[in-house]
Amino acid sequence: MPETALDLTLDAPALTADLVDFRSVSGEEKPLADAIEQALRRLPHLTVDRHGNNVVARTALGRGERVILAGHIDTVPIADNVPSRLDGNGVLWGCGTSDMKSGVALQLRIAATVPEPNRDITFVFYDNEEVAAHLSGLGRVAEAHPEWLEGDFAVLLEPSDAQVEGGCQGTLRVILRTAGERAHSARSWMGSNAIHTVAPILARLAAYEPRRPVVDGLEYREGLNAVRIEGGAANNVIPDACAVVVNYRYAPDRSMAEAEAHVREVFAECDIAEFIVDDHTGGALPGLSHPAAAAFMEAVGGTAQPKFGWTDVARFSALGVPAVNYGPGDALFAHKRDEHVAVEKITHCEQRLREWLTA
Repeated sequence: MPETALDLTLDAPALTADLVDFRSVSGEEKPLADAIEQALRRLPHLTVDRHGNNVVARTALGRGERVILAGHIDTVPIADNVPSRLDGNGVLWGCGTSDMKSGVALQLRIAATVPEPNRDITFVFYDNEEVAAHLSGLGRVAEAHPEWLEGDFAVLLEPSDAQVEGGCQGTLRVILRTAGERAHSARSWMGSNAIHTVAPILARLAAYEPRRPVVDGLEYREGLNAVRIEGGAANNVIPDACAVVVNYRYAPDRSMAEAEAHVREVFAECDIAEFIVDDHTGGALPGLSHPAAAAFMEAVGGTAQPKFGWTDVARFSALGVPAVNYGPGDALFAHKRDEHVAVEKITHCEQRLREWLTA
C-alpha cells in the first residue's frame, strides 16, 4: 500500500502504479477518494467539490468551451495481482492497470500540469462503476449536483487501446422463470420438470442471429446470450422452478423500450411463468459529428471504433453531453488476473490529451 498522499509530480506510468497499489475495490474507494481530493486541493487553479466518494474539480477560466475528463476509481476484486509490477518490456501489471487507473492517472497529470488549458476542464473521479448501475457514483452526482457535470463534450478514459471509441452498447438483463410441479425423482411422472421447460428458451438463444447495424459510420455487433441457469431443489427431487438469466447487448440505434420489446418478442412462444427485467441501461449514439468531438478526433488521430460494451458515455449522453471513450488500457485485459497496460500507451495518450488541451 502506498503512502496516503499522491505525488502528482510523478510521470503518468509511475502515478498509475501508485494508484493501482491503493486498494479501491467497489465499495472500498474512500482512501483513494481522500487522496485524490487532497492532491487536487493543493492545486490553486482548481475548484474542488466532493459528494460521497466522488470528487469533481473544475477550472474557471471563462473559456468558450468546457470539456469533461472522467474516470471511475474502483476496480473489480483483486486476484492476487496487487501490488503493481513493471517488467523489463515496459508493461505495467496489476489490478486496475487497464480498467482504468491508467486513465485516472492521466486525469490527475493533466489537472496538475495544465493550469491554463485552452478549454475549461471538469475532472470527474467517481466510485462504484464496476457494480450495479444504481450504485454508480456518477449517477449519484448527476442526481444531486447536475451542474457539476455541465459541459460541451466529455472524454471517458475507459480502456480503448489508445483509440477513440464512439458511443456504447445498451445492456439489458432479464430473468426468465419457468414453473413445474415438484415430485420424487423415482416417481417423476407425478411432477413436471421445470428445468426441462427451459429447453425452448435455450434453443431460441442458440439459433438467434444478432444484428450488426451501422450507426454513424460505426458497425456495432449485438449479442443475446444466456449467462446463468439456476434450478433444482435436491438430487432426488423433480424441480418445480428454474430460471435462465439472459443478457442482451444492443446497438445504440435502439431505445430501451425497443430493446425490451425485442427480447420479449424473441421468447414470446416459450412457456415462461415470469419475465423479470433485472437490470437495464441504455446505450449512447457515437456523436462524432459534434464539433467538439470532431476537434478531439483531429487532435488525437486514428480511426474511430464502436464501443463494444456499456460505459458511462451513456450517462453523459443522457445529460446532453456528447462523449467518447479514450484511454490507454486494452479492454481485452480488463478484469483479468493478468491485467496490464503498456507504458508506451500511457505516455501516448497523455501526449495527445495535452496537445488537444494546449494547442
